[in-house]
Amino acid sequence: MSRVACATPGVKARFGQHGMMEYMTTVLGVYVAAQLLELLIWTPLLWRVRRYTAVVGLFAAFVSLIILVAYDGFSFLVAMLACVSIYRGLNLWRLIIGRMQVDYLWRATWRTSLWLLASTFVFLLLWWTLHELGLIASKFWVFFLILELITSVLLLITTLKHAESMKPNVISEGFAAKDLPTLTVAIPARNETDDLQIGLETLIKSTYPKLEILVLDDCSTVKRTPEIIRGFAQDGVRFLKGEPPKEGWLSKNQAYQSLLEAANGELVLFCGADVRFEPQTLTNIVTLMLRKNKSMMSIMPRNILPRFMQLDASLIQPMRYAWEVALPRKLFRRPPVLSTCWIAKRQVLLSAGGFSAVSRTIVPESYFARQTVRHDGYGFRYSSSEIGLTSDKDVMDQRDTATRTKYPQLHRRMELVFLLTLAELGALVMPFLFLIVGILNPYLSTVLALSAGTCAILLLWYLTVCAMTYRQPDIRSLLSLPFAALLDVALLNYSMLKYEFSVVLWKDRNVCIPVMRIEPKLPKLN
Repeated sequence: MSRVACATPGVKARFGQHGMMEYMTTVLGVYVAAQLLELLIWTPLLWRVRRYTAVVGLFAAFVSLIILVAYDGFSFLVAMLACVSIYRGLNLWRLIIGRMQVDYLWRATWRTSLWLLASTFVFLLLWWTLHELGLIASKFWVFFLILELITSVLLLITTLKHAESMKPNVISEGFAAKDLPTLTVAIPARNETDDLQIGLETLIKSTYPKLEILVLDDCSTVKRTPEIIRGFAQDGVRFLKGEPPKEGWLSKNQAYQSLLEAANGELVLFCGADVRFEPQTLTNIVTLMLRKNKSMMSIMPRNILPRFMQLDASLIQPMRYAWEVALPRKLFRRPPVLSTCWIAKRQVLLSAGGFSAVSRTIVPESYFARQTVRHDGYGFRYSSSEIGLTSDKDVMDQRDTATRTKYPQLHRRMELVFLLTLAELGALVMPFLFLIVGILNPYLSTVLALSAGTCAILLLWYLTVCAMTYRQPDIRSLLSLPFAALLDVALLNYSMLKYEFSVVLWKDRNVCIPVMRIEPKLPKLN
């Protein structure tokens, strides 16, 4: 592919073939200069007037991108540079509105700017390679498809490996009642109605011999919530009245801490109001935990399969579980966790500082999981029919949970959102686009073969994830993977925008502002 062939007709007509190299050099110079000048915003002198210099940076980024598009058209690599520019603009907008504390703002935006600048130079290097070295575009795309094929194989292998390790072994023999530890089931409830009613009805039927049930009403504005809890008093359910969140606390974490302090059990199981129990569920979970010699476990429940026409409800939850079971988390020292249902030794939680150590953390259970996994004390299992743990969360609750958790799980780093967005679109969506191109253009046999193989492996991977989510195959997974990936990307970026520029409501409370401040260092892991 020659330089002239890549330029737009208007540019060629004006400059001709002889002047294209000089023009390309000028275009690259203007674009690179705009990127580097942006870094001056974080110098001590310009930082004092950062709102004004950020506006200038936004304008420079926009103009430099327009010049690049005028030269090369809206090609794939230019589209990638445009994507980087969008995140650069969002990063500069953070400086303009200035929501965060100044020291946190400097650190967060400076780090994001460096990452995005590095990404820009990677794309510019590819762009220059295609133009200057005459690299044939088809060879580039073949290389890209081979990389996607390798990625899909690794996803499938990792997921199958984790699925095997997550199997709860058949509980052939339990413990005598006298050998079982005391257990407290702790449920924070706020503005709950039917879900809480049904969940408690299943819980009080438990056959566990040493059981305490605590439900905390977290200042509900719906009158029925405390009435439901008190209605189960004769069945042994203990009512706790919550307090408004204190300074520096997220309300859910404060509720967890109150439940932990009130618990009498040696083990404490935290769960949501949407969890359903079979009579033997608690006994089997504790037995599994004791036999595996774990001090903490998370249980992935069997989700209720949505009705066939509820496509949106079948897209969010499988992708949420996919990122817990598909990634090689041992490499990142980030064990998979779920807030739906998890159990831990009460003393382990207290020795780690309780929830006071993670009072502002959106997913506090991840902190305790990281601590216990260091000594092989953490386990992640999915619920089998024998364990009998299920969850019935409607689509609106799934969206709210995704909005609340996705951005904090990436440590509220905009550059990680950018990288994950590109990775997810490239790995899970683009193979299907290439497949369509290959079908419409039969002469692209290599593209067709590579994309078809990648799509087949990805569909098998997603079918495996959906089978783990619902404990049964879901035929919709053969058609819905690209849409599930697009929705997951949209929710990830929506979560980022809400945390950065708006409010994030959870149970009618804003959980955004406390999270966007500097957090004190957590206690060191033993």
